[in-house]
Amino acid sequence: MMDYRVLKDNELFLLTDQSGDIPLDHAYGLGLYKQDTRFLSEMALTINGEKPILLKSEADDTYETTMLLTNPHMEEDGEVKLWRESVEIKRHRFISQDVLYETVSVRNYNPKPVQLSIEMALDADFADMFIVRGFQEGQTGEKLKNEVKEDALIFSYQGADDLHRRTKVTWQTEADVSVGEHSINIPLHLNHEEVQDITFHIIPLIGDEDTQASARSEAYEELKRTYKRWNETVTKMDTDYQPLQRLVDRGIQDLQALSTDVGFGKFFVAGLPWFGVPFGRDSLIAALQVLPFHPEIAKGTLKTMAHYQGTKKDAWRDEEPGKIMHEIRYGELANTNQVPFTPYYGTIDATPLFLMLLTEYVNWSKDIDLFNELLPNVEAALTWIDQYGDRDGDGFVEYHQEASKGIANQGWKDSADSVVHRNGEYAKSPIALAEVQGYVYQAKTGVADLYEAIGRSAEASRLRVQAEELKSRFNKDFWMEDKGFYAIALDEKKDQVGTITSNPGHVLYSGILDEERAKCVMDTLVSSTMFSGYGIRTMGEGEAGYNPISYHDGSIWPHDNSMILLGMGLMKGEEHAEKVIQGLVDASLHFEYERLPELFCGYSKAEGKPVPYPVACSPQAWAAGTPLTFIRTMLGLYPDYHEDKLVVQPNLLADMNELTVEKMPLGEGHVSIKVVRTDGSYEVKVTENTTGLNVLGETGSTVQV
Repeated sequence: MMDYRVLKDNELFLLTDQSGDIPLDHAYGLGLYKQDTRFLSEMALTINGEKPILLKSEADDTYETTMLLTNPHMEEDGEVKLWRESVEIKRHRFISQDVLYETVSVRNYNPKPVQLSIEMALDADFADMFIVRGFQEGQTGEKLKNEVKEDALIFSYQGADDLHRRTKVTWQTEADVSVGEHSINIPLHLNHEEVQDITFHIIPLIGDEDTQASARSEAYEELKRTYKRWNETVTKMDTDYQPLQRLVDRGIQDLQALSTDVGFGKFFVAGLPWFGVPFGRDSLIAALQVLPFHPEIAKGTLKTMAHYQGTKKDAWRDEEPGKIMHEIRYGELANTNQVPFTPYYGTIDATPLFLMLLTEYVNWSKDIDLFNELLPNVEAALTWIDQYGDRDGDGFVEYHQEASKGIANQGWKDSADSVVHRNGEYAKSPIALAEVQGYVYQAKTGVADLYEAIGRSAEASRLRVQAEELKSRFNKDFWMEDKGFYAIALDEKKDQVGTITSNPGHVLYSGILDEERAKCVMDTLVSSTMFSGYGIRTMGEGEAGYNPISYHDGSIWPHDNSMILLGMGLMKGEEHAEKVIQGLVDASLHFEYERLPELFCGYSKAEGKPVPYPVACSPQAWAAGTPLTFIRTMLGLYPDYHEDKLVVQPNLLADMNELTVEKMPLGEGHVSIKVVRTDGSYEVKVTENTTGLNVLGETGSTVQV
């Protein structure tokens, strides 16, 4: 299990052990990173040359971490130099405006004055993220001589991509400081109960950047104001069921930490520590999860994806005209074209997800102007689906890897072993995934509605015809009558890949299934084969490829469950959804800070607590966004673009009796809704409605549901 502390703000993130250190020879990729480069590969605090003892390590607030330490017993030739646990060391750190601030506060609890030395060992290897993670080797640049100054220590690197990278370390303290090539030594004389602070500023610099540290107090207050502004812009959600409330609050805080703007509006990077970059699929799904409660994120995500949309045929990057990217990287190997991530386009689902998010965004916001603005991108994406996504003209969208250093499986389950037949044989590409066909159906029907709204009826009709043809073929070719379920995929021979997996659960949201088959899918997903008690597994127990500790073949992914939940809510599977939501809430109670991780193992709840996956990212954007889909599903929030209405159809968890959303953006205004359950019946109050839409009656009305 990963045992770390992580901080992020904008493009900078820090990954340390629980003591706050980056040990020099650590086995895991700890460090300070910016644009896929490690700007600190060592940061180790010692007292009199010895590692302090960790007492407490806290990161319950996403934007700051605090570590409390003390000294070991120090004796020399029988003489006590420093009595054990007589000195308190508090490390407080945060990141603001691409600067890492760390204050080390040293307090003397010895009844007599003490003399001691605090030392910070530092180094920067400027390693590319792909090299740190062991994925690639390659041609790299040259480490330059460190600059040692009275008031700064500067590490430098000249990259193979001709970028000059530096890590500048400065400090503020009343004590005298001794600076070496790899260390900063601060001797202290402390009276009883005296405290002295040392504040370090660590600034990664790329090219001509000349970022300066602000005063620590000013930077800290500005950071807190950033989170306050974020909280004020997200719909306020309150419930009397505290496990869910804590999960929602944690998710909202994590999403702020994962928000970034590369010039086109805010969006969410995928997750920490390894995916703090724009990601097609992940960023789009996270924006979809958050859409009812902060639609501006969807707008920023769509504009960012549109900017990087493919324009040409480039096999090295799996790029094709109209295709939405998978992932972009900014490090040395990407910049020198040693890896194809500039960006890389090896994803089969990001393009229909782009169209899905756009149509959902317009449904919620009525912002048809954005649709008109992105119309060239929409048309390019639709063309890609038909001309490039459908590789053989059979009406299904398939993937096949062309990039030599790309990804073989290009759905969200992108492990090499994730698409496997029931006999244990891995499916061969081109592969048509079940959920992707659902995404395409939903994209085409949604865009058809928007085409109709702007007077392009002919294009709307054409898309609807295509969608109906896809629906018919999908239900014929993917349905497994003997199992009452859908295949995960069709392989290169158009044979069904019949393993029972979670993938067809995503199709529930698309509208491509009839009620009877949707009911069969939902029943299977909450059966003991698929549902562990803590969530829906990625693969059914008993399947040839099933492994509860695998990445994609039996583990539980919160975001996977969230996409299924949206469909369960739409297809009137309230009891199924309640079971899944409760399982995930129960699971969250066993993770640090009650935060849902990227994934966890698929062992049955009957076997005990949920088992962590050893290298799960946390926080992860689409895991953080998952609790918000709980709220949407429990309220049954599915706006109808044509009828200008939002019907609230509540179904709360067993231990809940109240749920309120305040000032939820909808149309051109906001709506506030309070649901109260009394004696088994629901009272729904619309306490505010400035949307111009019909939201369960008039403002202030009370309706029995």
